[in-house]
Amino acid sequence: MTPRRSSNTTGPQRASHSLEAVVSAAIALLDEGGDAALTFRALAARLGGGVASIYWYVANKDELRDKASDHVVAGILTDTAAFTGDDDPIDNLRGIAIAAFDVISERPWLADYFMRSTIDQPNSLRLYERVGQQVLRLDLTPLQSFHAVSAVLGFVVGIAADLGQQPPQEVLDGTVSRKEFFERVVEQWRALDPDEFPFMHHIVGEFAEHDDRDQFRAGLDLLLDGLRRQADGGR
Repeated sequence: MTPRRSSNTTGPQRASHSLEAVVSAAIALLDEGGDAALTFRALAARLGGGVASIYWYVANKDELRDKASDHVVAGILTDTAAFTGDDDPIDNLRGIAIAAFDVISERPWLADYFMRSTIDQPNSLRLYERVGQQVLRLDLTPLQSFHAVSAVLGFVVGIAADLGQQPPQEVLDGTVSRKEFFERVVEQWRALDPDEFPFMHHIVGEFAEHDDRDQFRAGLDLLLDGLRRQADGGR
């Protein structure tokens, strides 16, 4: 990996790290504290060097976040390599979607940068192509294919981002446990006027016991079932 010189540096500067080390440390900071934790000063402190040396590899924070995101997506590509040769492309799409969801939901910061239109995320483009090649096997029109891939990836990223949201401050600081906070929400729903909110009362029991991953898979199955019906001519 070749370092890059940036106009942000003045005079000769020695790069004391590798790009891989810089990106790995950036990912660690993002995992620990989200986007706010990723600063060049914090990154330099973790790597044990000066801030100026980081500019050998990235020009700014946006480029660093793109490279960090793409590095994680490279792992998704590895994890989904097996979901390309099965006879049923819908099953392959399901496997790819679940693998991507598991990674993105564990890294709330990733959804903000995933699939951005940038040359610094070539692996994101490869993942888009991987999903698209399975859709190609369904013999849909170009427009239907575009909509199908957009729907699958949009569902994966959107649900992962929703479920991976940072908990309220009272949960983060330990004032209230996750379980207590969730139970409070459930009780608020139960207290709603059943005449005004009949649906909320209908599903509140399931919501109280639901598993996020099961919820995602159920929605994915609905989406893929519609895609299969479209590929079969609406039958």
